[in-house]
Amino acid sequence: MIEIGLRVGKLGNSSVRYELAIFKQGEPFASAAGYFVHVFVDRETQKPVPMPTAIRAALERLVPS
Repeated sequence: MIEIGLRVGKLGNSSVRYELAIFKQGEPFASAAGYFVHVFVDRETQKPVPMPTAIRAALERLVPS
């Protein structure tokens, strides 16, 4: 069994960096860690756009304090 932790490492205007860590169940230290960046873009122009307000509000709850 494994456990996966997720947090928002950086919240920008048009992008969010998600950070993940994989743990053996009950272990305090991660076996693996990584991240990926999601950029919100306009479908037609393929240029970055501000993320929707509702999504930003939800992501703010995942930013470590």
